[in-house]
Amino acid sequence: MKVAIMQPYLFPYIGYFQLLNRVDKFVLYDDANYINRGWINRNRILLNGKAKMITLPLNGASQNKLINEISIHNGKREKKKFLKTIRHAYTNSPYYNQVFPLIEEIMSNDEENIAKFIEYSLKRIGDYLDYNTDFIISSELGKNNSLKGEDKILDICQLLKADIYINPIGGRDLYSKDRFIGEGIELYFIQTNKIRYSQNNENFIPNLSIIDTLMFNSKNKVKDFLEGYKLV
Repeated sequence: MKVAIMQPYLFPYIGYFQLLNRVDKFVLYDDANYINRGWINRNRILLNGKAKMITLPLNGASQNKLINEISIHNGKREKKKFLKTIRHAYTNSPYYNQVFPLIEEIMSNDEENIAKFIEYSLKRIGDYLDYNTDFIISSELGKNNSLKGEDKILDICQLLKADIYINPIGGRDLYSKDRFIGEGIELYFIQTNKIRYSQNNENFIPNLSIIDTLMFNSKNKVKDFLEGYKLV
């Protein structure tokens, strides 16, 4: 059983989806503390040839609150503004006609809790890309919430009977392979290969939102990108 655990991010970059696609169970860590200026309610898109941050504003967002305690501010209006920006940015992209209806359908969801809204968006993109990963919501697990860091990750893995845990490469210094092996779990880190594609732009801008990747590539090409990584 392969497991990954990640906070909910708004339309994250392709590496997030590589991890999601690689595991059997993907734990959406919705009861972690909110991180100011992180990726929970914002991401980057390509607008007029440059990277632009696009954001869903939140009500009372604070690092003293859990992600699942926070809602989108003026949800219906802000989602329409978000969608209008996407339309303006990508109307001339080659796969706009296939992808914009998907983004429009996601943004039309009335859910205002940011964690639940992101869960819905990840599942809908999964439907488009044909991955069949099971989503597990962290706050619904009977885990020991007094644990921190590596101990909490191991607790979740044990609850889910994982024998493999995969983490983004950025967390390599946070976890010990020996500790995981001692608990009967193999630990791997996923490292995304360099991915390039035409953006109708002179200079390629990497690591933008999955929206950018979808707008400029066929579904099959994006599915190829999902396999563009190595485990270390």
